[in-house]
Amino acid sequence: MNANRTYKDSVFTSLFNNSELLRELYGALGGVKLPQDIPIFINTLEYALVKDIYNDISFIVGSKLIVLVEHQSTINQNMALRFLMYIAESYKQMVKSKNIYSEKKISIPYPEFYVLYDGVHPYPDKEILRLSDLFENPKDLGLPEKVHPLLELEVKVLNINEGRNSEIVNRCRKLAEYSLFMAKVREFKDKYDDLLKAIKEALKYCMEHDILKEYLKKHENEVINMLYTEWNWDTALEVAREEAFEDGEDKGHEEGLAEGLEQARRQKLTIVHNLLAEGSTPEFIQKITGLSIEEIAKL
Repeated sequence: MNANRTYKDSVFTSLFNNSELLRELYGALGGVKLPQDIPIFINTLEYALVKDIYNDISFIVGSKLIVLVEHQSTINQNMALRFLMYIAESYKQMVKSKNIYSEKKISIPYPEFYVLYDGVHPYPDKEILRLSDLFENPKDLGLPEKVHPLLELEVKVLNINEGRNSEIVNRCRKLAEYSLFMAKVREFKDKYDDLLKAIKEALKYCMEHDILKEYLKKHENEVINMLYTEWNWDTALEVAREEAFEDGEDKGHEEGLAEGLEQARRQKLTIVHNLLAEGSTPEFIQKITGLSIEEIAKL
């Protein structure tokens, strides 16, 4: 399976790279109906301009509100920190032509942060990830306990798997159809135990049943490539983690765990080698693996 070297989107980001669909998506997430006369501007930062920072979707609603959305099949507990870095870079791009040292107040859009989860592991319908959960405790230094963090960022995590958060998913038809499509891929994967066949069967089924029909017909090859690459990575990474943990348990001490983690690291690098050999871009690999471009370049 050769991936086109220009692919760096996921199916989710490719599908929702449209201002009118984002209007509908935000309406579903926020439980509001955005008037048609309020403009939606997609401002997802170009990777080439921003080193090591990549976000699925970022858009501005009427210059007053900036919404950052990540789609994930595994939950990253560091998402609040990642969003902090991204929103800081976004604001930097917005005000770069203004003098932030002047006495005049600079207005910036109000931020909102979402993670849409569609992984296979059990997860609640809704959860909040907070930046403050990552802070070290100054009390450990013998200092007074800090009651309220002076810096906070909250991320709303929503489970969009089929049958979950139906009141949200059903307010956005494309989100509901995306959820159904991913459910069909998993259903056929369980049936055939062959990822490529599962993706093709899910495409066929959904096009026959008017589920993302126009999008899938137009982007059939891209969808196959994106899903095949991303799902292979997720599966291989999960196996590597399990093997590292089991190896560490068998050894029964820190040395054994270190050996297991090193084995997982080598497997991870092998996967990256394979993705590069198949034509995936460094940007795409960076997004789904979390490795820096420098690490990928060394390979």
